[in-house]
Amino acid sequence: MEEIRLNVALLRRKVPNLTTAAKSMGIRPATVSNLCTGKIDLGKAEVKTLVGLATLANCSVDELIIRGEKLNMIETQIKTLDFFAPLVKGGTTGLVARPGMGQLVILAELMHRFKDSDYTTVFLLPSTDHSELEDTTDLADYITSSIDETFTTLVEISGDIIFITDRSYIVSGEILDLQEKLLDERMDNITTILLDLSGEVVDEDMPYGPLETVWQLDADLATRHLYPAIHPLYSTSSIIEGVDLDQRHFNLRQRAQKLLRRYRELRSIVTVHGESKIPSADLVTYARGERLEAYFTQPFFVAEAYTGKGEVVSISETLNDVESILDGKVDSLSIEELKYQGSLV
Repeated sequence: MEEIRLNVALLRRKVPNLTTAAKSMGIRPATVSNLCTGKIDLGKAEVKTLVGLATLANCSVDELIIRGEKLNMIETQIKTLDFFAPLVKGGTTGLVARPGMGQLVILAELMHRFKDSDYTTVFLLPSTDHSELEDTTDLADYITSSIDETFTTLVEISGDIIFITDRSYIVSGEILDLQEKLLDERMDNITTILLDLSGEVVDEDMPYGPLETVWQLDADLATRHLYPAIHPLYSTSSIIEGVDLDQRHFNLRQRAQKLLRRYRELRSIVTVHGESKIPSADLVTYARGERLEAYFTQPFFVAEAYTGKGEVVSISETLNDVESILDGKVDSLSIEELKYQGSLV
């Protein structure tokens, strides 16, 4: 069957304030978001939804649909990112988090890891001062302070680029202008990561507009110091659905999410009443969920004082490890033996 997906880049350029625009057409913003990231199969979308989006973008439905083009994953070697919500090459990723949940540490770690890769990192500073960014931006290959400076920098770089900036430029509309100019220059080698230093994104339906990847941070994981605190159920990527993801990866992700969903339900019981109140049939599920949650913590190079020596874990190693945990092959390992480790091998 031919693969189809929403033309997220076109929608992003054509409809600056998609949340308000979608509501005006009777389309739920959450539906648009799920179509963009692949949570909802485009083939199952209602015709009136696609027609409404095409109307907003002033294009035909055919222009709104991309057929047969494969999405590529940028492997970060961070277990929870690569497994639950892969970074889409050439796409746009949004971090959804309140301040203090670790989003800046994730960005710093990514820039550190890209230092020895074929990717060049460019960080456009917010228009207002944020002292908490100082240590993070120092890891970027280029730091810019305006849209014009950013445009000049980007077009002068050869090769693949990771472009990072704050949501304030989305709100002002300047990012859309930048993307239009880059499109005119035929720049299709830029992968964008957006953050929000205000923390307001968690209260909005589509704070960044259409995204290929959503990295949503989990307050519960952050409170329990289980980093990176990526929410395993709400974080997602358009690369997850269809033929872009290895079938084994797809199946393991589904199994892991099913286990973690039930584990979280059981954990709410344990928190209030203790482990003795868990139904005996769910004891194994709870124990394996706890192990899987611990496994997805990872030592970062930029935070070695807190997490231990940084570790890289390939996606192939992650898949093998997750399968072992799901199949009960490491039931003998304690939570502490799994926490803040690299691969199990």
